[in-house]
Amino acid sequence: MNSNPPSAPPPDLRILPTARLRAHEEHDSQRSQPLVERLRREQFVINPPIVAPMDNGEYVILDGANRCYAFAELGYPHSLVQVVSYQDGTVELGTWQHVIGQWDADEFIQQLDQMPDIELTEGQHKNAIAHVLFRDGRELALRAPVATTHERNAALRHVVQIYQQNAVLHRTAVAEPERIWTLFPDPVALVFFPHYRPSDIIAAAKENAFLPPGISRHIVHGRAIRVNYPIERLRDTATPLSQKNNALQSWIQQKVANRQVRYYAEATYQFDE
Repeated sequence: MNSNPPSAPPPDLRILPTARLRAHEEHDSQRSQPLVERLRREQFVINPPIVAPMDNGEYVILDGANRCYAFAELGYPHSLVQVVSYQDGTVELGTWQHVIGQWDADEFIQQLDQMPDIELTEGQHKNAIAHVLFRDGRELALRAPVATTHERNAALRHVVQIYQQNAVLHRTAVAEPERIWTLFPDPVALVFFPHYRPSDIIAAAKENAFLPPGISRHIVHGRAIRVNYPIERLRDTATPLSQKNNALQSWIQQKVANRQVRYYAEATYQFDE
């Protein structure tokens, strides 16, 4: 019996109008502003954003919100993206954990306690909008009077803003606290979030009910990376979109013909981000 996992389908790379790409989360200003300046000088799109179609002719950005924000800020009419679907089994939706570092734990608790409409209780609570586990073993449930996912998103944005402005924030898929405390420098707390459904992500994009940056985690089987597509072709305002996409497909075919596209089935760690 063959124990190898099935191959992912070839990536669906397209050039789409930048204005039709809708975020489901706030962009991270600490990342997006430097990215704007970098892309102003950049020659290639390296890792295309991941998007999924919505029923209104627009696309929700699943991964790459900061890159799409930068393209919009720069006035680039078109963006190179990889189109995926929640329905075809190639996308898994999860959540990141936030590691809070280089801050005082008691000050963090004090800031949370001063938030209006946020109630702190010890331990876990099934209706919490988030849980905070501290390195010294304390655990707090963050509760808020929210009735909808949109209200929960708004409350979470306010919570995340507190440590975005005062601490060092790392995202991680690691959920075991004992590994967190040794893996990251100066960690003081670990924040866990509730899970989301694909319908929550699409509704957040359609209704501008944004999640905080770095909570939703989309795992895409067959993600295209190291594409290195010329940005000048996307900056071009004279060439029609259909012609740009025809040129993209010819470019991909040439890459395949020259054996410059390789599929890796195994999970990898990349050390040059």
